[in-house]
Amino acid sequence: MKSDTGIALVDLDEDGVDRAFRADVLKGLRQRPKAIPARWFYDEEGSRLFEQITQVEEYYPTRAEREILEARGAQFAELIGPGRAVVEFGSGSSFKTPLLLEAIDPAAYVPLDISGDFLRESAAALAEKFPGLPVHPVEADFMRRVALPDEVVPLKKLGFFPGSTIGNMVPRTAVDLLRSMRATLGAEEGESPMLLIGMDLVKDREVLEAAYDDGEGVTAAFNLNLLTRINRELDGTIPVEALAHEAVWNDKLGRIEMHLRATRDIDFEVSGERFSMTEGETIHTENSHKFTRRGAYTLLLAGGWTPVERWLDAQERFSVILARATEQREAP
Repeated sequence: MKSDTGIALVDLDEDGVDRAFRADVLKGLRQRPKAIPARWFYDEEGSRLFEQITQVEEYYPTRAEREILEARGAQFAELIGPGRAVVEFGSGSSFKTPLLLEAIDPAAYVPLDISGDFLRESAAALAEKFPGLPVHPVEADFMRRVALPDEVVPLKKLGFFPGSTIGNMVPRTAVDLLRSMRATLGAEEGESPMLLIGMDLVKDREVLEAAYDDGEGVTAAFNLNLLTRINRELDGTIPVEALAHEAVWNDKLGRIEMHLRATRDIDFEVSGERFSMTEGETIHTENSHKFTRRGAYTLLLAGGWTPVERWLDAQERFSVILARATEQREAP
């Protein structure tokens, strides 16, 4: 598949199935305990369900981050400066993005997302809102280095990674992602890109667990939609009704964990391979790590980014951090 820019994107097999999706699902179901990477939540329906999650009462991160973006525009403009291409990793609906674009006078906007139809819809809406701004949507897996459109390559760049998506990854994977972002933004070519990133904060267990198990059941539907996608795209026979959503705080590892727990013994197939689960067994589908200031800075530094400034919402629930690509040095 290719984007409107002509850049090769997702590696599909002869049946039109994403090879990486199939490989990750089969590998994850063979594991003990079973686990599937959270990035595969985001087919078109998953992306729409996540946007609904951001609107439920219990899910505070979106409101807290938006508060920061609305309040700190002048400081963003001063520290970032005009004329950068904003490259948004995992852009989704891009509904926070106008707040940043209005503040910093960018030269271009490049949304990257693995959900192509959803990406193009949101990119078209944003292009209509900013008619003078070049918009270059790229359907891609941003976990790896992405080749940006030719028109964007010469420009200074600002990476934008809102929503604390970095918290979905274990530390090793998060560091790898930060390094690949650095490469995507051109740090290896002698540029000095910047990164504006959201990171959620450690807080009371009750608040955290409610945010990932809302009373309306939207997060449960989002979690279960992964199974529906597997059944549709990978010829799966998973009995979706036999699994239930759960979200628990793991204090030792500093993260919310989402699981799909079997409510009875089940057998099923995926891509012709047979699997079974006993009652009570789970598929681990997502982590959402929460950060202290020191933990956030350590992670960024390990990924090749030096923190410049940090902002919190009024209730100190969420942080937005601006960082600059760290200059490569051989000694302290």
